[in-house]
Amino acid sequence: MSADSRSSVAELFGCFLKLGCLAFGGPVAHLGYFQIEFVQKRRWLTDADYADLVALCQFLPGPASSQVGYAIGLQRGGFWGGAAAWLGFTLPSAILMIGFAVGLAWAGDIADAGWVTGLKLAAVAVVAHALWGMAVKLCPDRERALLALGGAALLAVTTGAIWQVVVIASGGLAGWMLFRTKIPDRSEREKLADAKPNHGWGWLVLFSGGLLVLPGLAGWRSGEMLTVIDGFYRAGSLVFGGGHVVLPLLDEFTVGQGWVGADTFLAGYGAAQALPGPLFAFTSFLGASISVGPGGVAGGVLALVATYVPSWLLILGAMPYWDRLRQLRTAQAALMGANAAVVGLLLAAFFDPIWSSAITGPSRLAFALVAFGTLRFGKLPPWALVLGCGAVGAVVF
Repeated sequence: MSADSRSSVAELFGCFLKLGCLAFGGPVAHLGYFQIEFVQKRRWLTDADYADLVALCQFLPGPASSQVGYAIGLQRGGFWGGAAAWLGFTLPSAILMIGFAVGLAWAGDIADAGWVTGLKLAAVAVVAHALWGMAVKLCPDRERALLALGGAALLAVTTGAIWQVVVIASGGLAGWMLFRTKIPDRSEREKLADAKPNHGWGWLVLFSGGLLVLPGLAGWRSGEMLTVIDGFYRAGSLVFGGGHVVLPLLDEFTVGQGWVGADTFLAGYGAAQALPGPLFAFTSFLGASISVGPGGVAGGVLALVATYVPSWLLILGAMPYWDRLRQLRTAQAALMGANAAVVGLLLAAFFDPIWSSAITGPSRLAFALVAFGTLRFGKLPPWALVLGCGAVGAVVF
């Protein structure tokens, strides 16, 4: 973290609003945009600090990229800084998704549009650039490079978000074994004495209380609004791996209960792929579309907030423990291995789904290589690259 470790709420909102308008490509691409913006450009975090946050958020259920953004805002601006970061990053996609739900016919079939293809290829370049920078700094020796490649290899042949947690935990164990004797340290007690006191347990109690109390309230009161809140709260609480993994839960309690038609669900999901920002904003589309609860704009806002509240509570509850734990020498050694595993996780996700869905022919490969070269060696800002790729893609594809 830089010496100037505080930012105003307005600065955080404006910074994340820009990213919310331009961060195409899904959660892995978002982490790439964050790395470029907050590590390389603004220097708010070091590569190691950033990888620590990514590792923490991969361990927690919920949308990992949104949690990382919220955690950065929380570190830089306190409670309201976290809220401003989340609002700025989520607002553009939420507005578009609610607007799409209210007037479903306006978008048409956009899955194969040329500008969408250009944006996908821009995401390839952004993630490759971020991976390059993280790998150089977090995997500087043979041991950590092998940890990253081994983690990527395992994730390439497995399915399920639980394997991401396994890879990071295994990297942490390997780091503890390999590096704990190589880190100079003061006494553990001295480190813990310097750490801030932990006030996170109350937020974790609230998170657990929501899971336990909301189903009972919804059944007892038989209210449609409470039922909607309970369903979206559980969707945000119980899913590891980000936006794509939450879809089965969303489908089960919306389409499965007849709240939303299957065609409407798929249309909204297709539109979400072409929008910037978090895929969890798809919940605002569902909240605006469902036949129970308030529906419309109010329903979209209600569903979106209910989905994200668990993420906020988990980050608020976990960060004090995390900040204290990571000061210990043994924890630092484990984090060295976990950070290398994060690079492997991002490498695997870079291949599938980003590379595999975007690079489907020689012309697209050439386009992505030019975009990467422009970003890496031409020093073009990511937002300019995204806009340029979208414009060129509309003409070329």
